[in-house]
Parts: sequence; structure tokens; C-alpha cells
Amino acid sequence: MNRILSILVFSILSSVFVSAQETDSVKYPTFRIDGVMKNKFEYAFETSNTRFSVRNSRISVRGNLAEPVSYRAQLELSDNGNFRVLDLYGTLHLAKGLKLSLGQNSIPLFNSYVVNPGAMMFANRAFLAKYFLGTRDIGALAEYAFRTGGCPVSLEFGLFNGNAINAPVWREQLSYGGRLQLGSMKGLRATAKFYDYPQSNENHLFLYGADLRYESSNWKVETEIMKRDDKINSANNMLSYYIQGAYALPLNFGKIFKHIIPAARWDAIDQSLHQGGFDVNRLTVGLGFGFKQKLFSSLIRLDYEKYFVNRNLPALGSSAEMDSDKLTLELLLTF
Repeated sequence: MNRILSILVFSILSSVFVSAQETDSVKYPTFRIDGVMKNKFEYAFETSNTRFSVRNSRISVRGNLAEPVSYRAQLELSDNGNFRVLDLYGTLHLAKGLKLSLGQNSIPLFNSYVVNPGAMMFANRAFLAKYFLGTRDIGALAEYAFRTGGCPVSLEFGLFNGNAINAPVWREQLSYGGRLQLGSMKGLRATAKFYDYPQSNENHLFLYGADLRYESSNWKVETEIMKRDDKINSANNMLSYYIQGAYALPLNFGKIFKHIIPAARWDAIDQSLHQGGFDVNRLTVGLGFGFKQKLFSSLIRLDYEKYFVNRNLPALGSSAEMDSDKLTLELLLTF
């Protein structure tokens, strides 16, 4: 019932905003739809099992209600079969480079290119993007962007309920976090970030990390490290890193594919911090074929994952397929 109601409200709002835009004399509200769909076929070598899945099917609307007020709403129609409301926030543009967002939003910790299905380099997320913490919460996020010495700088700080998405609760302690970003998505970019998450009386997580990336016209390389400390229960401590890169080669023949994209990633995750070596390492190699001129966008790709398991990790123990070598065929569509 909640799913039907949400889709109905979304459709009505879409009709209202489109009608408003068709009137030349009305400038606001503005309205833009975007979305992403990820359909996968997977084969696990350890068990010889296969599965098809619709990993993500997202649609969102964004725009401005007035010049200093913008909004965003995003629905997940299918997250492995589950319906979720993701982004639901409004943003006040208070001054040049300064804005404040209220509502359900991304916390200032994870990079969009490792958690956003439409921007990921591989079919499956890096370990630190999947097992450390949820990516969204309800709260307030302030951002101030400026330039110094020709370098773009962004400062973010947010306060959140600390109970993940779609769950407003009363709390004694709010979660909070911040991020410093130097550079832009083109060229060299570096960030440092932290997030304090007093989850319960039994778990109080503190996460911190840094990343570095470089993107050119047809290639990019990215690396990141993140640490999770539990102030109460050290068994929840975790450390992970990745390094990944991709190169887009234009195709001058054929009508379907515009470019071919070889990619590779090495990532590792460790929960036994007192022992030598990471618990699990993984090598991922992939080959993508892009449908659009925009790189690293809509494509079909084939990924192979090779796991090197030194010690069994509880987070990967929900099924034998989780840390099995895998072959994944994915169709990614963005619009």
C-alpha cells in the first residue's frame, strides 16, 4: 500500500510540475527527471549457482521551487526486490557557495562513484561502500564551496538522527560528520572525512577515511581507505581500502557501442585488526561496452571477481556465494 501511494503521489507531482513548466509566463517550479536501472546475471563458481536480479531501479525528480530553494526526491522501485524511499530533502541556497539541506539525504562520508549505481565502475560495490554503514539518514547538511588559489574547496557538515533511512526516532545523541574536499571531479581530487554514529548503548561507531582520484577525458583512477572503530565493542572494528581504474577506448565502427571500457580493482577488508594481513582480498576485472557518448554511463559489462580469503569474515558469511569467485553480466541504463 505504501509503495502504491508513493508512486501515485510521485506521478501527480510530476504532472503538476510539467504543466507549470509548459506555461511560458511561469519560471518556477523547475522539474527534471533522472533514473538508473541495473539488471544482473551472476554465476558463483564455488556453488555453481546462478541468479538473475534487478539490483536497482531508481527514479528521481529534482528542480527549484524558487531561485534560492531547490528540492530532490528519489525512489528505489526495486533494491533486490525491495521498495525504498531514498532522497527526500529541500535545499536553501543561503549565499554564494553556501547551502543548507533538510530532510533525508546522503551522509558526508561515501563517494558517489562507489555507492551510486549509475556511477560505479563495477557491478558490485567496493567492500567499504557495502559493509561499513548505510549511506543515508534524516537530518541537516550544510555545505560551503569556494575557491582558493584556483583550487575548488568544499566543506560539509551534517547532523542526523543516526537511525538510517525512513525511520525518524527520538535520540539522546545525534550522529554527525564532516568532509573536506579539494579539487573537482575532473583532474585531481582529494577528500578527508569522518562520521560519529552512536548507534546504541552496545555500539558506538566512529568512521574516518581519505581518498584520492584523478580523472581525465577518457580514463580515471581512484583509491580510498576507511577505518571503522567501535568505542564500545572492538569486535565491530573494520578497515578497508580499494584502488581502481578504468580506460575508455572509442569505437569507430558499429551502431550500438560507442566505446569499450576495460577496468580493474583491488580491494580488501579486515576485521581481525590484531592479526597479520587483511581477512579478505578481492581482484575484480571487467570489460564494458558503452551505449552513449558520455563515458562510464549506460553500458553492458562483464565482471570477474576473484576472492582471496585468509579468514572468514562474518559480514560475508550470509551465504556461500558472498565470497565465492563470481562472473557477473550487467546491463546498466541511466537517463
